[in-house]
Amino acid sequence: MESDLMFVTGAVLLALSIPSLFSAFADSRPPRAAAIVLLIGGTLVVVALSQKPGGVALSEIPDIFLRVIARLLN
Repeated sequence: MESDLMFVTGAVLLALSIPSLFSAFADSRPPRAAAIVLLIGGTLVVVALSQKPGGVALSEIPDIFLRVIARLLN
């Protein structure tokens, strides 16, 4: 279950870094914070995927998100 939490956290961080990257490039400033968040999120996703023996199928991703959210709410 810990790999699921790492996967979801990494995916959320990756999603949040994209608007920050675009904003930094639009304002002609270096995307330092966005790059750091992107690296952290990518690392979490890669580590989570490497801990699962069979990997993660695309159809399993919504179930992973729901399991993690249900675990946090209970």
